[in-house]
Amino acid sequence: MEDLRIPPGPGAPRGLTVPAAELVEQFSRSSGPGGQGVNTTDSRVQLSLDLATTGALDDAQRARALTRLAPRLSGTTLIITASAQRSQRQNRAAARERLADLIRDAVVPDAVRRATRPTRGSQRRRLEQKRRRAETKNARRRPSDRD
Repeated sequence: MEDLRIPPGPGAPRGLTVPAAELVEQFSRSSGPGGQGVNTTDSRVQLSLDLATTGALDDAQRARALTRLAPRLSGTTLIITASAQRSQRQNRAAARERLADLIRDAVVPDAVRRATRPTRGSQRRRLEQKRRRAETKNARRRPSDRD
């Protein structure tokens, strides 16, 4: 098995490389279509990576990944299962791709929002709309004794 390479992106400008020694692959019999061969081939792939101990992530990336992937984690281990294909090789590739996508999305830093002020035109339009709405509601009122 070779290292898992994650291409550069936000949060990982030089990309990431997960050493093959940190990835654990397990194979089992897959359910679903496959005819007679489904009972004889171990085509389902279960790929797992311990996010707390991996050397691929720095401390900031690790914290973001553990927080964002918390619902998917078993302890600190991320487990991906692929069994859509009849071929073990295709399922291995699919599991690795899914793992790379999850890690890439998890290490993206939070967007920082710059505070802005409403424009003068938007304030004017808002107040005009409020005045029109108030006039509409006043027109619906029951006539008073003074009228």
